[in-house]
Amino acid sequence: MNTYAFFYLMDPARIEQIKQDAPAHTKYWHDLDLEGYQGGPFSDYSGGLIIFKAETLEKADELVHKDPFVDHFIL
Repeated sequence: MNTYAFFYLMDPARIEQIKQDAPAHTKYWHDLDLEGYQGGPFSDYSGGLIIFKAETLEKADELVHKDPFVDHFIL
């Protein structure tokens, strides 16, 4: 099992939409119940950091790309 970090930046001009969609993003990561999960937004909502364990880099990449934020907000 390897530890991965998902560091992401978001467009601050879209802060209201980000706040509206944040619950789906948070629920996605919490529902995965991943070993070693830690994460959260930066205080200014310019991005965030998620740390988690996965068997392979491919699996980690798959999990990140299923995050609801990826298609909508990630720069």
